[in-house]
Amino acid sequence: MRNKTFIIGCGRLGAAAAVDGYKKGENIFVFDPDTTAFDRLPDDFGGLTFEADATDLTTLEKQGIRDCRSVLITTGDDNVNVFLAHVCDKLYEIPNIYVRFDDPERKVLVEGYNVKCIYPFELSFGAYQGLKGGDRQ
Repeated sequence: MRNKTFIIGCGRLGAAAAVDGYKKGENIFVFDPDTTAFDRLPDDFGGLTFEADATDLTTLEKQGIRDCRSVLITTGDDNVNVFLAHVCDKLYEIPNIYVRFDDPERKVLVEGYNVKCIYPFELSFGAYQGLKGGDRQ
């Protein structure tokens, strides 16, 4: 039964998603190689945290990645994110995979995969464009 959500990378996006999922009753597992990243999580966070390099697939398997319904990949390295997106789709067949890319051109590396991409630059620029659209000359 796929009932877990893995969040790989506990930066601002990963931490916010972990808290949101936990508050919604999801079974949240958060991975980051830097334990100080978990300081972003509130004291009452009830999900599980793992100081681990998620590219070590043994770590993911020990925590039950095969039981994942969703994975959010938000490390600070687009190359790592591409690798993990490929692994989650092709090796573990996770139904819902979300990956953050700093570089929108990375999208071609996951075309044809079951991966939804998040691009902070495009989201921020789109918001800026929307705000600027209200300017009067």
